[in-house]
Amino acid sequence: MMLSTSLAVWSVLAAAFFAVQAVLLAVAPRLLLFLANAPDRALSPLEAFLATHFALALATLSLALLLNIPSTPSPLPSEQSHVTQPLLYPLALAGLVSALFAYNTTDVGSLATIFFLISLIIGLWGSWEILFANSASFSKTTGADKHTSAFIFGNKTAASSQKKQLKTK
Repeated sequence: MMLSTSLAVWSVLAAAFFAVQAVLLAVAPRLLLFLANAPDRALSPLEAFLATHFALALATLSLALLLNIPSTPSPLPSEQSHVTQPLLYPLALAGLVSALFAYNTTDVGSLATIFFLISLIIGLWGSWEILFANSASFSKTTGADKHTSAFIFGNKTAASSQKKQLKTK
């Protein structure tokens, strides 16, 4: 039990540390210039762009640490049989937000386009994984996947099509 408690405390402290860094980068990116002893120079668009995206990455890391604090396992076996990535939810959300920020940035050239495309792929793929990948929705009667449909395309392996065939026999 002591290991679990110390690991939970470490997780909270690390999450707080990353959250403070994320807030400082997002709210006051000019603090980087102050710490670099260059107060007379303005923050370039590239530095502001990277500060925003690194702040988002640190905030995501902080959230992921908080969401994945280890707990004592239940003495009873779990009903869930599918395995999921614990960072899926925070990283998918961060990918979509990062893509939105990159899409609205025009003054860093092609870097914004590259960030947009990669972040969008990560965010959309993660959202697809959340919505569809681990859902085992099969018909009890036919055994067909309920996510497929006979609507529009006339899918013969859809659960609704197979049920109609069973009723007509």
